[in-house]
Amino acid sequence: MYLVDFIVEPLQYTFIQRALLVTVVASIVCAVLSCWLVLIGWSLMGDAVSHAVLPGVALSYLLGAPFAIGALLFALVAVGAIGLVRNTTLVKEDAAIGVVFTTLFALGVVLISKFPSQIDLNHILFGNLLGVSQGDMWQVFVLGGLAFVVMVVKRRDFTLFAFDRTQARAVGISPTVISGLMLTLLALTTVVALQAVGVILVVAMLITPGATAYLLTHRFGRMLILAPSIGVGCAVIGIYVSFYLDVSSGGTVVLAQGIVFTLAYLFSPTQGIVTRRLRRREGAVAA
Repeated sequence: MYLVDFIVEPLQYTFIQRALLVTVVASIVCAVLSCWLVLIGWSLMGDAVSHAVLPGVALSYLLGAPFAIGALLFALVAVGAIGLVRNTTLVKEDAAIGVVFTTLFALGVVLISKFPSQIDLNHILFGNLLGVSQGDMWQVFVLGGLAFVVMVVKRRDFTLFAFDRTQARAVGISPTVISGLMLTLLALTTVVALQAVGVILVVAMLITPGATAYLLTHRFGRMLILAPSIGVGCAVIGIYVSFYLDVSSGGTVVLAQGIVFTLAYLFSPTQGIVTRRLRRREGAVAA
């Protein structure tokens, strides 16, 4: 009976129900995309986009508009600016990413410092999961659902692009188009996750589940199942832990993902540090 009470009690509160639904949706969408981001090596791009949306969120608050509009606009601006600098100069991609995202993030900080009474910086940086309104929840559902459908429909193209761009071009898939579509999805997914964990922690949701799944399997199809499963499990655990310990919900969700990654890093059947050492020791004893 105690276990049933433990599970049911938080669900009696509407704000917990909304927080749980938003976090689960954001976790699934971010986790699926993270599989391709990890393979392609776009982790830094995810970090850049998540920070670059700050001025868009700030302007949305100031204008009384839905924050998703401003965030998505500046996410697309960041992606376009990075591509423009990379393609029209000798500056390498990592440097272009660094310049663009720090500049846009600084612009957001300036806007917030100019209008501090109208914007809660903590809510933008770390999320306001327990304060999610019904309107915010439906924004997450619509944007997250759109991103998820596109990823399901284009999954084969994305996977071929991630593994072999030359082969993708040979079968008629334009790497440029696929790259642009993935970056657009990254922008859209970032906006979805912002409501749950804020600007600072969103990059963890975009990278950690995919990286964890990559440690647990060598088959990409399994990664696409493992990553969202890990994301959903950590979302549920994080919300419950935050409720009973009265701590940050977004931070707890991301911390749970980090703990699962650490366990996979240590004990993965094929790539775990501890597992490999035990196998070497057993091999030495057998010899």
